[in-house]
Amino acid sequence: MNAHYTILIQWSEADQAYIASLPEFGPYALTHGATYEEALKNGQEALDLLMEETVPLPHPQAFDVTHRKVA
Repeated sequence: MNAHYTILIQWSEADQAYIASLPEFGPYALTHGATYEEALKNGQEALDLLMEETVPLPHPQAFDVTHRKVA
C-alpha cells in the first residue's frame, strides 16, 4: 500500500537518543535510534508493522503550505 504517513524524528536529551514518532497511530507509536538514520530505519519498520496490523488505517496527515505564515 502506498500511504503517506508521518515519521517525526527528534533528539531526546532525557533518552540520549533520536525518537521517531508516528503521530497518526497515536501517542505510543514510538521507536528510537542512536543516530538519526537508525531512528528513521526503525520508524519505517514500525510503520510497516502498524500498517499490517491496524484496521482501519488512520487517515494520513498532510502538510498544507497555504496555512503557513512567514514572519
